[in-house]
Amino acid sequence: MRRVVFVAIAIVSAAVLAGGAQGLDPAGLVKPGTDSWPMYNGDYSGRRFSTLTKINADNVGALSLGWVYRLNGGAAAANVGSIKGTPVLVNGVLYLTSPDHVWAIDARTGREQWHFGWDSKGGTHIGNRGVAILGESLFFETPDCHLVSLNIKDGTERWRKEICDLDQFYYGSVAPTIINNRVIAGVSGDDLDIPGYMQAHDPVTGEMQWRWYAVPQSKGDPGLESWPNEDAAKHGGGMTWQPVTYDPDLNLMYVTTGNPQPVIAHKNRAGDNLFTASIVALNPDTGKMAWAFQSSPHDTHDWDSTQTAVVFDGEINGQPRKLIAQAARNGHFFVLDRTNGKALVSSDYAKTNWTLGYNDRGQPIPNPAKNPQVDGALVTPNQGGAANWPPPTFSPQTGLFYVNATRAFSVYYIYDPGDNPQGWGGTDRGGWGESMLQAIDYKTGKIRWSHKWEGGSSRAGLLSTAGNLVFSGGASNDLVALNATTGEALWHAGLNGSASNGAITYELDGKQYVVVGAGDMLWTFVMNH
Repeated sequence: MRRVVFVAIAIVSAAVLAGGAQGLDPAGLVKPGTDSWPMYNGDYSGRRFSTLTKINADNVGALSLGWVYRLNGGAAAANVGSIKGTPVLVNGVLYLTSPDHVWAIDARTGREQWHFGWDSKGGTHIGNRGVAILGESLFFETPDCHLVSLNIKDGTERWRKEICDLDQFYYGSVAPTIINNRVIAGVSGDDLDIPGYMQAHDPVTGEMQWRWYAVPQSKGDPGLESWPNEDAAKHGGGMTWQPVTYDPDLNLMYVTTGNPQPVIAHKNRAGDNLFTASIVALNPDTGKMAWAFQSSPHDTHDWDSTQTAVVFDGEINGQPRKLIAQAARNGHFFVLDRTNGKALVSSDYAKTNWTLGYNDRGQPIPNPAKNPQVDGALVTPNQGGAANWPPPTFSPQTGLFYVNATRAFSVYYIYDPGDNPQGWGGTDRGGWGESMLQAIDYKTGKIRWSHKWEGGSSRAGLLSTAGNLVFSGGASNDLVALNATTGEALWHAGLNGSASNGAITYELDGKQYVVVGAGDMLWTFVMNH
């Protein structure tokens, strides 16, 4: 490591600035400027790549602390949770969330402009991924199943719409996405026999425009043949709790779906269980499916496939292709033709032990001996997966797909081998594991370099830049910058806890900033020269 920098904490007071924010032109979503980060992944592609170069592999050692903001929910909200989302930057203002809360923060100084607190009726408060912005409106989801629109100038409420049934134990946590003047929202639900779905709303009125279910709901629905019967399919899971990616030229959005139900016990859901654990291409104007690729047919280990499906153009076997790639939770990496969902590359990025190779569709072939057993089966990855929800990054400069990976073993047990399990119907017990940042050559699926996290593990989200850098949360409650070409660690700075999502970067007034959340604090680093 070439240089280590230790920084002191400078907490910014929550003073309110005069003046108001300006709205976001829809064109800024298609081609964001370097002075913005207008959606969860920065742009529609999900690459989390920035063209900024003022901070680069040669000078990153001079990166220093700019400001730190601690979430402040007011006297009535002493516990506001942690920052598990990605801040969105529009016109010099950062908008960030925790469950039931939204803040507007000056991106230059860290001073609070406004705060909105939601009066919750309950729900799961595990985290909130962030906001979407269109024009003068901001959109976010609440744990008690609402999609809410705020005025970005002052945080006052415009409208609220119920998007799921709290009594069925759904909850809201997804960062919405704006596509073609529609607010695209998914739903969350933990380990219950309820169906996942994605829906679109009118940004002005909030009225629902369409809903697409991840699992078949009635006779004639695509995928019903992959379930034993209609009732099993209707209760089959497939939650849609991650932001979508999108190709404006094809007008296709890419939805990633969760695991089937029951989770571990699986005898009563024979078949592939479409469209759980899949990448699904939908028309955002109609909600109609164009194609689907299932990364874990008949999943038996809680390996949802909600990891970000990253859109980019490249070459496969010397031919230019429109591509989409995913490092799935089951430990396998896939590159697909995003026009039709055909698998072009399938590989193992985490040394898994549960497969017998790939079928002619590029899907892993499960080894029946690694299904959960009454007396246990030793499997890697563990229930947490080789990758989980924090986002990867793809650099068109290096041609590498970067993901924080975990190789860990669990013994998977099934409680009841009968035909009618409920809930999970089983469990896993963890053992040894290791964690590393993997740089994957998308053309071959092979690991170009691997940076092992010593002394701990990291599942942090990632950011890559044209400065030949990858930023990641490290294993020691720090933010780390690595050389994107070689994996060499170049710089790190201590945080108040582990990085709770991927970093973002932007340039204002000639200065490049890097921002990351850790616990209840937002840390900002800046290159001043």
